[in-house]
Order: sequence, then C-alpha cells, then structure tokens
Amino acid sequence: MLSGLKTLMTGVAMAATVMVAAQAQAQGAAVKTEVTIDASKATNVIPPEIYGHFAEHLGRMIYEGVWVGEDSPIPNTRGIRNDVTKALKDLGVPVIRWPGGCFADRYNWKDGIGPRDQRPVTINTIWGGVEESNHFGTHEFFDFADQIGAKTYIAANVGSGSPREMSQWLEYLTAVDNSQYAKLRRENGREKPWVVDYIGIGNETWGCGGDMTPEHSADLFKQFATFADNYNPDQKTPETRMIKVMSGANVADYNWTEVSMKNRNHNVHALSLHYYTSAGLNWPPSRPSMGFDEAGWAVILKEALHMEELVQKHSAIMDKYDPEKKVALYVDEWGTWYKTDDETRPGFLYQQNTLRDALVAALHFNIFHKYTDRVKMANLAQTVNVLQAVILTDNEKMILTPTYHAFDLYKPFRGATHIPVSYEAPKYTHGDITLPALDISAAKGADGTIWLALVNLDPNRPLEVNTKALGFTAKSANGRVLTADKIDAHNTFENGSVVAPKPYEARGGNSGLVLKLAPKSVTVVQLK
Repeated sequence: MLSGLKTLMTGVAMAATVMVAAQAQAQGAAVKTEVTIDASKATNVIPPEIYGHFAEHLGRMIYEGVWVGEDSPIPNTRGIRNDVTKALKDLGVPVIRWPGGCFADRYNWKDGIGPRDQRPVTINTIWGGVEESNHFGTHEFFDFADQIGAKTYIAANVGSGSPREMSQWLEYLTAVDNSQYAKLRRENGREKPWVVDYIGIGNETWGCGGDMTPEHSADLFKQFATFADNYNPDQKTPETRMIKVMSGANVADYNWTEVSMKNRNHNVHALSLHYYTSAGLNWPPSRPSMGFDEAGWAVILKEALHMEELVQKHSAIMDKYDPEKKVALYVDEWGTWYKTDDETRPGFLYQQNTLRDALVAALHFNIFHKYTDRVKMANLAQTVNVLQAVILTDNEKMILTPTYHAFDLYKPFRGATHIPVSYEAPKYTHGDITLPALDISAAKGADGTIWLALVNLDPNRPLEVNTKALGFTAKSANGRVLTADKIDAHNTFENGSVVAPKPYEARGGNSGLVLKLAPKSVTVVQLK
C-alpha cells in the first residue's frame, strides 16, 4: 500500500530515494524495497484538523473524563479536570466535536444552560439509559475548548429537533445585539459571542439520527441549513465563516454520497463519513481489545487499511459532482470499536488501548495525508474513556494511551506539505491475510525539514531503511519510536509507561543513512 504526506516545497525541487533494507533470509531478517519520495511533486498542505477529536455524552467521556464539578477533590478549573486539559493542550488538539454523535439528536441545548442546580435531569436513552445531569452544557463545552486551545464543532439536533431550536442555539452562541437569546447568554455569564467554527447539520441520519433515506436527509439538510445563521461579526469572510457539515455515508454506502452530492445546494461546505475499524465490517463488535493473538493483530490492521478504499471511492463520487473540490470530506468519526471491557455497563463503550491501536492510528494518518485535496478534517472517536481514547481515567488517576503517543509523534505533520511516496512494500502474511509490512508518509515542514513516518506492521521482523538523496544528502535522522514487547501491550493505572515513545537516532556511513525499524512499531524522524 502506498501512503504519504504532503509537504510545502520552496526553492529547487528535489527528490529523495529511501531504500528499505529487506531480504528474506531467516525469521527476523530484514527485507529490501526501494522507496521514492519526490519532493518536487509536493502540493497539498496537511490540515491540522485531520488530527481532530470527538467528545460525546457517552459513558465516562464527559462525566469523570472531562467534567468533575467545581467541588471535586480532583484538581479542576471551573469543574473541568486539569490533568486531562493539560494533556490535550500538550497534544495540540486542533478541533473537538460535541455533544454527539447519536446523543446530539436527542439533545435540547436549553437543558444545558443556566444555574446547574436548576438544569433538568434527562435520560441518556441512546447510551446506557443513565441519568444526564446536564451539568456539562454549552458554556462548559466552550470553556473546555478554550482551555485546550481547540476549534469548536457542534452537532445540531436534526433527528428530533427543529430548525427553530437550532437557530435559537446559534443566536445564543453568536449574537452580539440585544436579541432575546443574546441577552439570555449574558444573563448566564457570557458577554462576548463564541466562535462556532463548524456545525454538523444532521448526524448519522441513515441510522440513529432519524433512519432516513439519502433523499430525505439531503432535503432536510437544506431546510435546516437555511436557518443556520451565524451572527458573529468576526466570522463574515470566506476564511472565517462557520462551516456547515452535511450528514454523510456509513462505511461503503456510496449511493448515499451520490444522492447527497447530486441534491446538494450552496450550503453544503462538507460531507461526513463514518467508519470504525472492526465494528465497520464486523457488527456487532465482538473482538477483544486485549489478549488477542497474531490473527487478531492482522485482521484489525487489514480493516484499518480499508479506510483508503473508502476515501478513494467516496472522493471519486464527490469529484464527479464537485470537480473544483469545494465540498470537503470530513471523516468525523473513526477509530477502533471492540467488544466492551466493562460488561456491567456495555453502553459505556469502554475499552483498553494497546500498541495495535497506535498502529491503527498511524495508518489512518498516512491515508488522510494522501487525500488532503478532499479530506480536510478527521475526528477520533473518542477523546477520553470511550472507544479508541487517547486518555483513560479512573477517578483521580489518569493515563495516556498508545494512541495518544501516536498523535503526539505525528505533530510535525500538521500544516506541513505532503510528499508523494511510491514503493513496493515487503509483505507480511499471517494465515490468509497478507498486508504490506511497511507504510510510509513523508512531508516537508515550513522550515524545510523533511519528516518521515514509518510504520512496520510486521510484529515479528525488523526492517532496515537505507536512505539516498537526490538534491540533498541525509546524513542523520533523529526522532522517536513507539513499540513494545507484546502486540497487546498497554498502559495501566499501575504502570502508565509500558507503551511510550523512546528517542531514535541514526547516522549515515559509507553506504548511506540506515534506519532500523523495530517490529510492530511507529517511527517518526526528521532527516538532516
């Protein structure tokens, strides 16, 4: 499989050839392949928003994961726990989507404003039938986004709500005059309007968002979008406008994309796509998050790579109706979805996060980098304590998962320019599954630095990468590597550093620069 990252090119075009050492000898020996990185063909900048996140009122995502309340012994700022916000700020989360998901289409924003002791208690019927205190509402979400430095992506209630309800929420959020809802916002403690960067008008309208046909969903989007007014005076240019997102396809429902694009109007700025590794092709989710064997390793990585086919085929349909690529594709729900680890509360979707999940994340990043002409945002599901979370908590305890570290490794690619990569990858075979053993992404930063992300999917064999350069000579490489002894290695509350990045350095010799890749690893380096 070919993958790569887009990088900004300045000055004279150059090309680099990366030789991956690999010759099948005995088990554990390396194999060889030639990898060409043609920097002269770099065109598209990698949007930071493809490293976005998703926070739904689901399980312990919001309550305990983010919100503990101002009276909690857990250190917090206005009720939002400090350790989680620091970790997410350190990660540089570019955008966060809220309040759902399926929860959004049963949510009335008015339940989440005003004094908390006067907010109504509702029932989260979609996720576990538990009580929803509504203590975390509009003000708390925008405070959270501000604390972590993220753009805001709200999901409007189209499934059970009305255009008027959505319009009033936007007035509450963005109006600056003395209108009814602007005054109400001020009465509730917020003088200035907020910036709403993105609004999802409909979520999974093919399923939990209304069980609609694509034709009905497209028509309903037009109706709601007509009344999705943004009053904020700072968002009146094409560059600052509020982006309206149409509910798109589930996995390989290409007819949904066809109908949506054919019937769209000027209000469609982006179309969503949802795909969960494991659950997307294996419903209901039945595979374990831990304790799996090599067959479980291989099948999950195979299904993660399926994302490329989905992006390719949905993008091709969009190209037919939108050759100028004015409508973006947002993969605003992606990640692994296994059988829950908490059988007493299956609706909470809690699962452990292993080294395998870190490789799943890296493979997704490499895919998204290749298609940033169309893919402008992606949102991991979900941020804390749910599905492929980057953070897990247990009351006052908190750990960073392997997926967190994968996001952290890839930070240099945000805003860099993708460099196309081509090569014949060595094969990794287990049973009836054959995968590329190597997946690479390359990019050039604004400062001219060339970055490589290399994923070794083979859990048994190391790879060696000999680099040669046309136009420049890479004399050394330094960065970090993420790997572990076991394929299901994971961090625990007793030991939070079982899977964590380690420094990586390589220096060139007479035969060139050699990069040695550990089995089952993600390595990100800069060439010097």
